[in-house]
Formats: sequence, C-alpha cells, structure tokens
Amino acid sequence: MPSRREFLAAVGAAGAAGAAGCVRIGGRTGSGAPVSGADVDDSATAAVYDRVVPSVVGVRVYDDSGPLANGSGFVTDDGVVTNQHVVAGASRVKLRFHGNVWRDADVVGTDAYSDLAVLSPADRPASATPLGWVDTSPEPPVGTDVLAIGTPYGYDGSASSGVISGVDRLLPGPNDFQIADAVQTDAALNPGNSGGPLVTMAGSVAGVVNSAGGENIGFAISAALAKRVVPALAADGDYDHSYMGVRLLEVSPTVAAAYGLEDVGGVVVTQVADGGPSAGVLRGSDGTDVVDGVRVPTGGDVIVGMAGRDVETQADLSNVLALRTSPGETIPVRVRRSDAATTVDLTLGARPEP
Repeated sequence: MPSRREFLAAVGAAGAAGAAGCVRIGGRTGSGAPVSGADVDDSATAAVYDRVVPSVVGVRVYDDSGPLANGSGFVTDDGVVTNQHVVAGASRVKLRFHGNVWRDADVVGTDAYSDLAVLSPADRPASATPLGWVDTSPEPPVGTDVLAIGTPYGYDGSASSGVISGVDRLLPGPNDFQIADAVQTDAALNPGNSGGPLVTMAGSVAGVVNSAGGENIGFAISAALAKRVVPALAADGDYDHSYMGVRLLEVSPTVAAAYGLEDVGGVVVTQVADGGPSAGVLRGSDGTDVVDGVRVPTGGDVIVGMAGRDVETQADLSNVLALRTSPGETIPVRVRRSDAATTVDLTLGARPEP
C-alpha cells in the first residue's frame, strides 16, 4: 500500500477524478470559487443546506512537522464523524466550525476497515447540533436526492447536489478486504470532501463521503454500516469486524460453466486460511479448469446463502457479514459441494489488525 504522504500527494493532484480523501495543505486553497456540482438556489435545497451546514466541520490534521492535510466531518450524538484516512498519523487535530470557529479535537476511535473515525471537540459550538442518520430499513433507494456538504480544497461550507446513483457497492479496504454496502452518488466530490455528510432532503445522513471514482461518480460509507461502527468507536475506540478467513470468487458465466451450474449466482471459496474460522468447515478449490480460455479454480464450495440470506454476489456476502453478524457468532452457511446442497455451521472470528 502507498504511504500516508504518497496517498495525500496523489489525491491532492487528482482533482475530481482522484480520491476525495484529503487535500494537501498548501494546495489549492484560498483562491478561486468554491467547488459546487449544481446550483443550490432552489428554496427546499437551500433550506436543507442552511439547516445542516452549522453541523459540518473542516478537519485540519497536523503531524510533528506541521500542517498535514484537510478533510471534512460532521457532528453526531457520538461525536464528530470523519474518515479514518483523514486523521491517520495525526498528532493534533483542529476543527473549523461554521462561521470560522476553531476548536481542538481528540481522536476517540478509528477503524481502517470501514474508513471511519470519531473525534471529540473541545467546547462544541451550540449551533453545531447533531445530525441524524437516515432510516436504514430500507435504505434510501437509487434516485434519492442528496447534498454533499464539506470543505473541498479547504473551501468552507461548500455543497454539491446529486442523487444516490447506486447502492451495495464494494470499496477497496486494507489487507485486501473491502468496505461493504457503500453508497454511490453523482454529486461532485473533490479532495477535502472526505468525511463530510451525504444528506437527503430531510437533512438526514445517508453516508459518510469516502472517495471519488471518476467523473460523476463518488462513494460514501453507508449509514447502515456507520450506525454499527460509530457508536463502538465512541465507546471503545475500535470496532471488530466479522471474519471468515477465506478468499472468494464471484460466480460468473465462465465460473458457472466450470462448475456445471445452470444459473449464475453465488460465491466460490477458492482458499481457506490455515487456522482461520473456516478451516475444517468450508472447502477451498483444489483444481483448475479452462473455460473459453480462462483458467478457473474448481472444487471449492459455492456459497449460496448465509445467516438466512441468499448470496448471489460477493456484495451480498459482504453485506451480510458487515451488517448482520458479529465476531463469535455461529451462522448457517448454505453451499453447493460436489454437486450437492448442504448447510454448515460457521463460527465467525474477528478480522486481524490492518
């Protein structure tokens, strides 16, 4: 993985096509117009902005050599939420509240696997009232209008509008793990937006802005995942994610042909970690086959259900693990094994530290 400084240098140069993460101090700040994806003069949209912006903060991070990076955050009942990558390596953190009010803050807890962090500000301004999370039963559907509010390039109180353009996305995480259940949006996201809220027109947080993937596409950590992780970070300083100890391959048409499956769907176990939770419970691949010029690992269990939920894609499996299970819990896993259907009981572990 790149170093912290390599990552910050990359996103500072990437613009809209790079990670929204942080912007390097000394970059594009203090001149030009604030970044905005769409006009916000509609009365309803402007009212949402006016209600939410006092609870949105700029996050300035320092290391022992001085100013390091800028990001965004917002006030919740558990403290100020931002991204883990915004505050990673920080020796000091300062928060810029609306109206240019500055406060020191302590890092209470961080979780690299969800890219979330909780900060505790000193003497929070009274106007910075906690924002609430959206109702996640069900979560807001694709097409829901949203605003991303934050400090791109250090510009305080910037807003961009758009819609939720996708759900159940998987984002890259450390140690080859993925962040489950991410929200996709077409609201403009830029360096410095990371950690800020993606809010609905009701003013509720639908996600914690994480990154920009390209033109008209960006991502946020879902409210459903944040509602599990953030309270634990505030209370204990960390969060344990469920862990199976396997490598997986989604069933594509090529994989289905290699396994003799009539339908595309499910996830193949290609490898089981020695001594991991799945050792002796699930079976990994023990051979290969070539289909249409593609070498496919064969012989592994095909997971088609877990914890009472169907598994059609790797996103389905990741969502079940992230949102519906906890380490130490024993769950039923439905698999196809040697052309027969069976169910095994799997006791989940906790992911190793990144």
